[in-house]
Amino acid sequence: MTKILNNSLVVLLKAFAQLPFGVIYLISDFMYLVLFYVVGYRKRVVYTNLRKSFPEKTEAEIDHIARQFYRHFCDLTLEAIKLYRMTDAQLDERITVKGLEKANAYCLDGKSIILLGMHYNNWEWSASLQRIAKHQLLMIYNPVRDNQEMERFILDMRERFGGISVPVNHSARTAIQFGKGGRPGCLWLAADQTPAPTTQFWTTFLNQETPFFSGPEKIAVKTNQPVFFHHTRKTGRGKYEVNFIELFAEPAKESGENILMKYVETMENIIRETPQYWLWSHRRWKHQRPDHTPLIPRTVYNG
Repeated sequence: MTKILNNSLVVLLKAFAQLPFGVIYLISDFMYLVLFYVVGYRKRVVYTNLRKSFPEKTEAEIDHIARQFYRHFCDLTLEAIKLYRMTDAQLDERITVKGLEKANAYCLDGKSIILLGMHYNNWEWSASLQRIAKHQLLMIYNPVRDNQEMERFILDMRERFGGISVPVNHSARTAIQFGKGGRPGCLWLAADQTPAPTTQFWTTFLNQETPFFSGPEKIAVKTNQPVFFHHTRKTGRGKYEVNFIELFAEPAKESGENILMKYVETMENIIRETPQYWLWSHRRWKHQRPDHTPLIPRTVYNG
């Protein structure tokens, strides 16, 4: 019965992806009213995260950001589904790219790169960048548990442009493999999710003690693959500008702490500028730092 329901949902999603953008955004407007005023989807999580991240803001300012977030979240959810059937012409009309030339130059020199992203604005549409990127795009993801039908739909949606989805537990092995020869790869991962509290990298992020995955900097130092930051800026409803920002050309010359701290600082600056576009519904601060784990000061980065 569960498999039948999952298959039925996927069929509906595929049908939804055929709808024109005008209809999708009408549905999104209605979806916002339902999620915010009727269901109250994760409102306690969203408002708590915002209050702790921006203690200097008034309650009215927090409420304004929260409402903007929910409107964007509804757009983002439906835009992600739409990607399943978006044409090249639609993508070219709605996405502009900056800084890719430098990344492509590394590929022509036979060098793989690491692309650190975040759950900000519409990260899903960047799967289409394989159309113009010279590197083989390696998209790190967490497998969907107990729902193979939904996972297959998501992977088909992301891989239809030629990118390869890589389970998170295979990320290091994949980065090393693509650094040894053949077509260079671009290991793209969002490192702003919540790791286990036992991680050794804890620092202050948005006014709170926050753990971060230590994998990205370990991969960067071991492979010496240039590190880029993936920044998606919203330029209008359903329109985005993707920026490739080089953080480190030779990460092997840096400490792992420097690499992660630069990522953290870049991410925080972007979120503070337009906070409504980050994924505030995520339970980012659900862990407490263990007593034996030190808090790394933000001043560790000297770049």
